[in-house]
Amino acid sequence: MKRVTGLGGVFFRCTDPEKMKDWYRTHLGIESDKYGGMFTWRNPDDPGKTCITAWSPFPDSTEYFKPSDKQFMFNYRVENLRALLDELRKEGVTVVGEVEEFEYGKFGWIMDPEGNKIELWEPIDEPLLRAAGK
Repeated sequence: MKRVTGLGGVFFRCTDPEKMKDWYRTHLGIESDKYGGMFTWRNPDDPGKTCITAWSPFPDSTEYFKPSDKQFMFNYRVENLRALLDELRKEGVTVVGEVEEFEYGKFGWIMDPEGNKIELWEPIDEPLLRAAGK
């Protein structure tokens, strides 16, 4: 079974997410909507398939990173979230919360040994691409 297949996103806390999005847009060219930016790329195993990687600043007050108190959270793309979470549990990895399902994929969370919350995403890229007009 494949585990991580790629980087799904980078999320970080900051005091003013809108100011950060403006700074990154002005100085680094990262276009954002209310959720943040989106990078598109081609799947090397299926070049006809467009995939995305998300980039998003969150307010310092966000509860989304809990139980971690870290400034960053990484999102990794996976192929079979439920099977992977079952394997990780068997290996003694701390799984946080329940799997959540949306139009654009399934999400689950784990903790690494240093208290970093890691988001695992079994993506469905097409709804996100349509919403972004790509």
